[in-house]
Amino acid sequence: MNRDLRNKLRDEILRFALKNALDHDGKAAIGPVMSKIMGRHPEFRDKAREVVEIVKEVVKEVNSLTYSQQRRLAEEKYPDILIEEEKVEKKKELPPLPNFKKYNKIRTRFAPNPDFFIHLGNARPAILSSEYAKNYKGIMILRFEDTDPKTKTPMPEAYRSIREDLKWLGVKWDEEYIQSLRMRIYYDMARDLIVKGGAYVDLCSRDEFLQYKLSRKPCPHRESSSETNLELFEKMLSGDFNEGEAVLRVKTDISHPDPSVIDWVAFRIIDTSKTPHPIVGDKYIVWPTYNFAAAVDDYLLGVTHILRGKEHAVNTLKQKYLYRHMGWDYPEVINLGRLKLEGLILSKSKIKELLKLYPKLFSGPDDIRFGTIASLRNRGILPEAIKEVILEVGVKGTDATISWDNIAAINRKLIDPTAKRVMAVFNPVKLIINNIFEAVDELKIKIPYHPENKALGERVIDFTNSAMVEVYIERKDAEMLKKSGFIRLMEFCNVKYLSESKTGIEVEFIDRKLETAKKLKASIIHWVPGLPDVVEVILLQPEGLKLNKLRGIGEPALFELHPGERVQLIRLGFAKVTKLTKGKTKRIKLAYMHA
Repeated sequence: MNRDLRNKLRDEILRFALKNALDHDGKAAIGPVMSKIMGRHPEFRDKAREVVEIVKEVVKEVNSLTYSQQRRLAEEKYPDILIEEEKVEKKKELPPLPNFKKYNKIRTRFAPNPDFFIHLGNARPAILSSEYAKNYKGIMILRFEDTDPKTKTPMPEAYRSIREDLKWLGVKWDEEYIQSLRMRIYYDMARDLIVKGGAYVDLCSRDEFLQYKLSRKPCPHRESSSETNLELFEKMLSGDFNEGEAVLRVKTDISHPDPSVIDWVAFRIIDTSKTPHPIVGDKYIVWPTYNFAAAVDDYLLGVTHILRGKEHAVNTLKQKYLYRHMGWDYPEVINLGRLKLEGLILSKSKIKELLKLYPKLFSGPDDIRFGTIASLRNRGILPEAIKEVILEVGVKGTDATISWDNIAAINRKLIDPTAKRVMAVFNPVKLIINNIFEAVDELKIKIPYHPENKALGERVIDFTNSAMVEVYIERKDAEMLKKSGFIRLMEFCNVKYLSESKTGIEVEFIDRKLETAKKLKASIIHWVPGLPDVVEVILLQPEGLKLNKLRGIGEPALFELHPGERVQLIRLGFAKVTKLTKGKTKRIKLAYMHA
């Protein structure tokens, strides 16, 4: 390739690399850029090695720039790609936040309960809160709401897993808080609330208070003085009361139509000697409820906009009473509908129940049959696919159901340009090819890993030193061969059916021309060479709560993959490599993603 042509090509590669980087948060990938170039210039196919080296060089340069530097360079050299980028972004633009102009700084938050791993439904407010903070150059807060050591006991590993899942999803937070480490703050706020006459210590039994509430009558302790309530609250903190003997209630409207709103509980006593908290142990026995701790923190942390499920609508009503007592302005609230994922379980309680009942049946909260973020990651779904699905659903208040096909379509679009095509058969039948050595001197079959992305390279299957040529095909393809009389082994040769015996199916070599297959109307099928280094394949395929374990054999190139790599099993679907082991035989384990 002469210098002028190389420079012209380099300029075109730079254009595509910048576009790819701007579409993917400043990080260009070699595969998509190479695909664009080769798609536009098929005349360079015989120079693919040289072209890919230029692509690698340009992509490296582009990725060394900051996002703003990439945009500036694009503005100078290729302003049209920014117009394209704006068009793409416009499709997924979120609606403006309500009353955003009245706030100097937008502050959003994601506040998970670390009693389990987060799932797709939880990911929605996390991603939306993160996107809004980014769009308005605001602040995103991660807050662990872990003030219920008895009923919703925090899992020590959940704090870590939630952080990992959020980072994987591309959710970036600027501040982080753990509520169990803020207990003194809540106690001080409770004292202020009592002094303002907004709360009282209730010594009624649960059943007694229920009767007062249902008859819309105040309990006898409601009108106690602030001094009395402060004294009783300090006694709660000192351990003078046992569980259930005293609670601190927020004063609301006694005649409210929803009984749950009436004088809701702000603090209760929990015997942490029996149910210690994973972070603070038994240091505290008086714990704030969700509504008190969340409401106080939203104010103290300056949260301007809350995105949460519409099931929290009643909690908004409850918390507003606290805000009125304290003289605070309540944040803007966006209620989101429930999100369901067809075919996968999202419910924390259901997953916990299954893990408890069948500990040996499931690998854990990240089992690929569940809908947790860890499960989807293990299965091979890209974070970009999840984000795209969430942004498509947007901030609707109505319930939404996401089909697995929808996730699969987006994920397929993202991984298809860079996923290697490999061959494996799961119900193998041996095919013995006769007369091939008489027609062909050397049998080194070169098969590209991708029909378009030449940057992925190729593998060589070498039969040259074999005494005979044997391959394995699927049983269903063998039946088709017997009926039609001919088949084409993809990228290899055309064969004619002869006979079947206990050792396998005998076929006769015809030639290697694709045109012959077209004339014969022969089906093109995948195959696996009958060579010593064939790989044992285990494919885990979820089907509801079932996990089908398909066993088969694969071509030697499978063992050159690495854990985490996403591939396409030809004529079957996409899968993620989970494990490679080498013993007497080479073995690869994969998780099936989708077709």
